[in-house]
This record gives sequence, structure tokens and C-alpha cells, in this order.
Amino acid sequence: MHSVLEKMTSTIQQQWAQCQTILADNMTSSAYQTWFAPIVPLQFSEGVLVLQVKSQFVAEYIEENYIPLLSSAIYRVFGQGTRLEYRVLIDSTSGAATNLPSTAAPQQKSSVTPVQHNGTEFESQLNTLYTFDSFVAGEPNKLARTAGLAIAKQPGYTAFNPLFIYGGSGVGKTHLANAIGMQAKALNPSLRVLYVSANTFKLQYQEAARTNRIPDFLNFYQSVDVLILDDIQYFAGLKGTQDTLFHIFNYLQQSHKQLILTCDRPPVELKDIEERLLTRFKWGLSAEILKPDYQLRKDILLSKMRRDGITLGEDVVDFIAQNVRDSVRDLEGILASLLAHSTLTDKEIDLALAEQVVSRIVAIQPRLVTVDDVIAKVAKHYGLPEKSILAQNRSRDVAQARHVATYLCKQLTSSSLSEIGFKMGKRTHATVLHSVQIIKEQSEFDPVLRQHLHQLEAAIMQ
Repeated sequence: MHSVLEKMTSTIQQQWAQCQTILADNMTSSAYQTWFAPIVPLQFSEGVLVLQVKSQFVAEYIEENYIPLLSSAIYRVFGQGTRLEYRVLIDSTSGAATNLPSTAAPQQKSSVTPVQHNGTEFESQLNTLYTFDSFVAGEPNKLARTAGLAIAKQPGYTAFNPLFIYGGSGVGKTHLANAIGMQAKALNPSLRVLYVSANTFKLQYQEAARTNRIPDFLNFYQSVDVLILDDIQYFAGLKGTQDTLFHIFNYLQQSHKQLILTCDRPPVELKDIEERLLTRFKWGLSAEILKPDYQLRKDILLSKMRRDGITLGEDVVDFIAQNVRDSVRDLEGILASLLAHSTLTDKEIDLALAEQVVSRIVAIQPRLVTVDDVIAKVAKHYGLPEKSILAQNRSRDVAQARHVATYLCKQLTSSSLSEIGFKMGKRTHATVLHSVQIIKEQSEFDPVLRQHLHQLEAAIMQ
């Protein structure tokens, strides 16, 4: 028995070694050593290949950046139709682990043939890594997320049909759309939920038209309970595709089936889309996901660090959150790059390494903080009018806020003591120094004040 198992294991290892050779030949040595060299093949049974990876972060990064190449290598060595799963250790003490299925669909003869309906089996094409648990909530996505949670409970029976999610690249539209589908299926497993990109929908339609199978195409899509269409801006100028989508939209909407659409702009800014479709896009809720603010960027970093067992100093987290402003995807890329550099050089991730990596990915703009910026943030933090901080008010609360503002002006601006004093109500150089010294001494033994200073500094530098 042992010899049989050993032989099977040896065969899998040999096949995976062939895959690794293909991968190594098609990427840089550092990328291969970081992401693929540590992978251990565990099992190949009934068409499913199980690979052990260090963390969910590694699995997600491979899925995001290397899945076409990895899939190609696996199909070549293990055979077409092979399905991939990642084995992730979630508790090193107990040895508990979980399997994460790859988002790559098994290779088919035609990459644009619609998924076929065969009884209760239905391939949703959802990304199982994109859930509400991994979607970090914040003010920039609050409306869209709240609507998504309501839809997941009662798809097709809320006022949010369709749900039109829009926003710039990398803000989390695709993640949220998939999360709604995943939650809907978790609450009602019999639902036919389908995620499809606009480009795939277009190619499927074109092939159906070429092979005279438009009725089959319509029947399939009209059988869906929750249809998620991603990046619909790519339907611009495609009259035949738009006509077909119009009929599918009408049928699903009238049948209380849920539609979820994502786009890089609001309906009013879409060009070369038929007016009748634009009108229907506006029937439900248009919810914008804004670029992540400082607090959300920081929360996303902390969430991914907890999930993947990464430890970063508070100064590193603050630096990344302050400088990587536009995209959640950029934040993920920064973490991946930091992890790769740390792994390859066997060095801790410190502020110097963070500055080096971030500067290669985004343009770091120095934050020019003014005295007026500081006064406004301090006044808001303490719930005071700005003019009271500048006045000769000697009440304890106002005086403390004034001292804090003066201290932060000294720490965060390039203004001289005289300039700070003038802006702070025409106070003297000596008065400014006195305020700075008061806060410096208080902060050494007052943890609450230190927390206030940290919160204010983060808000000012945001």
C-alpha cells in the first residue's frame, strides 16, 4: 500500500516539476522563486490538482497575475480539463487547512461557448475569493455595499434592480459584485448565479450569431436568477450585442430576476450605448464606489496583513496608506512586492524598503501641510470653531486645543516659529515654543493625548 502511495506521489511531483520548468521559462527568476518554487503538489485525483501554498495571499496573487500561464502549464502536463485547488494552512499549531478552488475554468474546446444548463449543476463563474468577509467596508463604498447585502438576501425583490455599481479602476467593483453573488448562493444554494465579463458576453453572442444559435443563447441567459455583468462600458458601439442584452434585461427584470452591472463611469457618461438600455440602467440604484480614503486604505492593509500573517510596523502602514491613494489593487501590489523583496533578501520590511518599493509603483508626492490645514483639523477634532483657537480665549479646553494645534504645526509644517505664531492669532515666538513644550511633556505620560495626536496627524497627512 505504501509503495503505491509513494509511486503516486512521485508521479505528481515529477509532473509538477515539468510545470515548474514551463513556468520558470516564462517569467523572471525572482518571480518564479517567490511565487512558484515554494509550492508543493499534494494530490491529483479525479481531474483535480491540489497545490499547497503558504497563504491565501499567495493564492490570490497567483490568481490575479499568473493564472493564464499556470493554467496553460497544468493543462499541458496534467491534461485539458484539469481543475486547480490551493491548499492553505490556516492554523500552524493544529495543522488545520482549507482548500480554495481556482477561478480558472477548465479548458474547453471553445472559450466562448456559454455555460450549459444540465439539471441542478450550474457553473457560476464567481471568484470564490471575493466575499463580503474579504471586502473591507468604509465610507467610499458604504452605499454600494449596503445595497449589495440587501440584494443578496432577496435578489430581484428589492428596489435595487438593477444595481449599477460604478467607479474608477481598482476600487473594488468586481470584488463587491462577486461578493453579492457568493452571499446570494450561500443563502439560497439553488439560485442560478452567473458572473460574466462584458467581453466574454460579447464573444459568446458573436459565436452564437455565427452558428445560428441565438435562441439557445437567449434561453440560457433568461434561465439565470442573478446576472452579474462586469465592465459594461465595453458594450459601446456593439449594436447587435446591445439589442440582445436589451431583450435579456427586460425578461430578467420582469421575472424578478436580479441584474448587477459594473462600469467605470455613471450611466449619464456612457457613450454609444442605446438610449433604451441607458434608461433601464437607471431603473434601480446607481451606486458609486469612490477611491479609498486614508482610513479605508489603512483598514485594507491591516485586513490583508491579518489574513496573510504579514507583520508591518505602524510607520510602514501609515506611509503606504498615505502614498498609495488611487486603487485597492495598488495596495495589494505593494504588499506583494514588499513580501517578495523581504523573501528574496531575507530582510525585515522596514520604512526604507517600503519607500523604495512604493516609489517604483506610484509617484510619491510630498504632502505640503499648512498651518491652516492643522488649525482646521484640530478644530474639527475637538468640536470647536476655528476662530476660538485663534482668539485670546483662556478656557482650559480651548487652550489645550490651541497648544495641540501649535505643536502639530511645528511637527508637520515647514513654517517658522514666527510664521506659526502669526497664523495662530499673532502670538509670539516664545508663546509658540511654550505650547510645543507643554504638549511634548504631556504626551510623555498621557496615552490619551498621544492617541489624539496620532489620530490628528493621520487626518492632517491624509
